[in-house]
Amino acid sequence: GQWVYYYRAVDKFGAVIDFYLSETRDEPAALAFFDKAIKSSGVPHRVVIDKSGANAAALNTINIRLWLSGYMLFMIEVLAIKYLNNIVEQSHRKVKGKMHQCLGWKSWEGAESTLVGVELWSMIKQGQMNTTEMMTPWEQFYSLAA
Repeated sequence: GQWVYYYRAVDKFGAVIDFYLSETRDEPAALAFFDKAIKSSGVPHRVVIDKSGANAAALNTINIRLWLSGYMLFMIEVLAIKYLNNIVEQSHRKVKGKMHQCLGWKSWEGAESTLVGVELWSMIKQGQMNTTEMMTPWEQFYSLAA
């Protein structure tokens, strides 16, 4: 297997915002993840991060971009508070359990496919998927997977 890093963003209620798989845990990888999350969900007011310097550097780069483009009111407040980060850590449980079950993934494609499925199921289960039809969570999952 190969070591990979899993970036994940959740809101204060534990709902999945976005996720990203990367070969590295450095500023460009963190910046790519935050850019992806912001593109899909908008600029957050505040972000709670772990002690990773890469995450802090990426958010500082995004704040500089916002400031230079004149969006000073939309600057992101960066917090590194351990107990607030527990929401993110607890939401990783299902992924960590699945990874432990299969003793890690042997390929990038396997990791990516499994993680997308786990995240999709989590989003459906939490009611984050908007559907006009009355479908059970399993029916939603299978309709998207087919």
